[in-house]
Amino acid sequence: MTGHPALWAVLPAAGVGRRMGSAVPKQYLDLAGRAVIDHTLDLFVADERIRGVVVALGLEDAYWGDTCYADHPKVMRAPGGAERCHSVLNALAALDGRADDADWVLVHDAARPCLRVADLDRLIDALIDDPVGGLLGIQVRDTMKRAGDGGRIASTVDRSSLWHAYTPQMFRLGLLRHALRDALEANDLVTDDASAIERLGQAPRLIEGHADNIKITRAEDLPLARFYLQQQGRI
Repeated sequence: MTGHPALWAVLPAAGVGRRMGSAVPKQYLDLAGRAVIDHTLDLFVADERIRGVVVALGLEDAYWGDTCYADHPKVMRAPGGAERCHSVLNALAALDGRADDADWVLVHDAARPCLRVADLDRLIDALIDDPVGGLLGIQVRDTMKRAGDGGRIASTVDRSSLWHAYTPQMFRLGLLRHALRDALEANDLVTDDASAIERLGQAPRLIEGHADNIKITRAEDLPLARFYLQQQGRI
């Protein structure tokens, strides 16, 4: 990868995880003796291709200081925002003076701790020379239904071209910053970075990953994440 633009990682971690029903934000819940976010950061901190990691934290975050990487020299902090897109944009601002617009940024959910090294490698290798960028995902396997009135099925959706969008999502810093600003100016609170890029008429590339790259959103996800980490030999 000599001669390629630099790689940076961004983790939006300002969410409070209301669906978990826990007083502790989901990224700080205990997972095999460590905070969820510690497992998430492991891969990015250890990867020598990634120059630095920016974690966007809530302004009243009381938990980050107790994590494994709070004082790590490769990890920087940025203020989180009201929505994910605000947090990512703030994290990009934290790279001003460090990163170039042509550098790659890998945005990854803080509560997605089971990313495989092989999937991270596949994403970077596939996109390092791509004109747009892209994201990890998997093709939809289940039959998909569209709901109508009264909670009844309105139609069955053709799943052949449907994908679950995962993270990391990998885009050039300058393009991603422009896309997010453009979306916010239009009051479009995009829920992932690819959506912001799509608004500009670009077509991000889908890179197939593995279904164990789950996002912890509910209590039952924690034991499943522990199982996946055990299977990967990470705990």
